Amino acid sequence: MSDDFEFDLEGFSSDLQETLKESKKAFMGKYKDHLNELAGLSRDQIDKITPGITDLQKYDELMVVVKAASANNTSQAELKRQIEQLGEVAVKVASKVPSLLKLLAL
Repeated sequence: MSDDFEFDLEGFSSDLQETLKESKKAFMGKYKDHLNELAGLSRDQIDKITPGITDLQKYDELMVVVKAASANNTSQAELKRQIEQLGEVAVKVASKVPSLLKLLAL
């Protein structure tokens, strides 16, 4: 282990508290139902989309985007745009969630 790296416990704790606060806000926000459905996808459902870990990475990115949209009361059109910007795999994952599939059809 290198002596050049010093762990900032206070900074970590502060960042963690902010992340938890935003997560709570997201799950109480505009797209809370979308998040609950997305969180309910099984690993098998996600793994059927693409081989390897690409689908899990896109799933994680999709969760981040939907959480941010929910916490910030983002418009449906903007959420749709953000999901589409994540690429084809993220759109396929989103399509497994009925409420997101409806949003993507707009």
